[in-house]
Amino acid sequence: MSRSRRPDWATLPNLVTLARFVLLVPVCLLLLDGPDFLAVVLLLVWASTDWVDGMLARALDQSSRTGAIIDPIADRIGLAAIVLSLAVAGLLPWVALVLIVVVDVAMVVLATGAALGGRIAVSWLGKIRTFVLMASVFLLVAAAAWWPGLIPAAQALIWCGVVLHMVSGIDYIVRARRAPAAAPVGEAPPSRR
Repeated sequence: MSRSRRPDWATLPNLVTLARFVLLVPVCLLLLDGPDFLAVVLLLVWASTDWVDGMLARALDQSSRTGAIIDPIADRIGLAAIVLSLAVAGLLPWVALVLIVVVDVAMVVLATGAALGGRIAVSWLGKIRTFVLMASVFLLVAAAAWWPGLIPAAQALIWCGVVLHMVSGIDYIVRARRAPAAAPVGEAPPSRR
């Protein structure tokens, strides 16, 4: 179906993003039960969908407004749920979860309008932050499953991700507050998805 004839939401990348939401339930349940091989594998599959949906959107020319909205939502909800599961399992301090959630809530309250209006785009700092947080969460789960002696190192890397999350969140909010009231004509959507 051609781009002009298909509904905005009906894309393969959006299906992959929806799969990320579905995978979140078994990933969190496995993490709560104590990380093992299956938890590590499903977490890796879950995290890879963030890369796969964006790659597919570009390769298939299936970028959509729906994807631009649901992709970051899937990222934020997924990361918060996984970090919550790790905190409940005793692998991550609760303060890390609180900091991540507070920054996310602040971004939703103070920057969503600018993002949805196309007045600000995802920054490289935000992409680096997401990579560091995802990689450190994966490393923490892998360490808990296979190399418990490496848990402190993985936790230190998560703290680096939390600091990047805070800096990126502040940057995002500041850029949103400084953005013009309306997006210039022809400006790119809030993300490449």
